[in-house]
Amino acid sequence: MRGSRAAARVRYPVGRSMKARLIKRFEDEIVQLDRELTQQLPKEIQRAREHGDLRENAEYAAAKERQRFVEARISMLRHRVSQIQMINLERIPRDRAGFGSKLRLRENGREFACELVMPEDADPDRGLVSVASPIGRSLVGKEVGDEVSAPTPGGVRTFEIVSLTTIHDEVSDA
Repeated sequence: MRGSRAAARVRYPVGRSMKARLIKRFEDEIVQLDRELTQQLPKEIQRAREHGDLRENAEYAAAKERQRFVEARISMLRHRVSQIQMINLERIPRDRAGFGSKLRLRENGREFACELVMPEDADPDRGLVSVASPIGRSLVGKEVGDEVSAPTPGGVRTFEIVSLTTIHDEVSDA
């Protein structure tokens, strides 16, 4: 019975859903910003132009600055979407910590859980650690039993990896 369910499963849905969620969030923001750029800002700029001298027109300057910011943000988001789409989940280790891994760590006798996520999803208060952060970088590639030291603004923190579940393990447990 277990074998038949395994054959019907989609591989790595956890990692794929993380990618898809981020891409959707960015694409939604792009749509919203694009609407602002093509519909709202031109009206604001036109209204500000009607006030006369553009050299001393604070409304015009603010609208043009917002326009530059929105254009830059759209460009950055599109670039980030293309980077995320290129992530090959097959290359994420099966036996070591990597993107999407859930870890149980011990620090000074206290245990806590964390998950390695994209920088955009990081929320240390909820245990979501960016793979690009100092702690995340120190955990990537490590195994259960490894002792890990990570530089932080408050000094070096040392953790022991007590348990590890990769995105691959979550599929086989589903």
